[in-house]
Amino acid sequence: MNTPSSPTAVRNATLRRAAVTVGVGALGAVYLWHTNPHEPGQLLLPCPFRWATGLLCPACGGTRMAYDLMHGDLVTAFHDNAVLLALGVPAVAYMTGRWLYAGLRGHRFRARLGARGNAVVLGVAAVWMLVRNLTG
Repeated sequence: MNTPSSPTAVRNATLRRAAVTVGVGALGAVYLWHTNPHEPGQLLLPCPFRWATGLLCPACGGTRMAYDLMHGDLVTAFHDNAVLLALGVPAVAYMTGRWLYAGLRGHRFRARLGARGNAVVLGVAAVWMLVRNLTG
């Protein structure tokens, strides 16, 4: 019997979520591959923080970074958002890998940062935002 917390149910739910995520991500990647965010007039979601304040948020440049990575331009991707590339991408890859590993083994995985982890993430984001906006 597949109860909601049985290993088989967790494994099946993990596979479904992973398949949907890969599918949606692939559709987004195909669209972004043909839509250069470095050129004005592209149909892409603008940053609401930048729209409201005129300042770069810690994630600004992420779409351009993803476009550059897909086209093999690591230097320009680093220029678009160095902290997101150096810290964010590896962190997301690690957490996704942990989630998949646990889920495929029939275990639930919930990422928890705790107070110190949240403080570090918010601190890095705040410093990065200040550096980006003060240095131009």
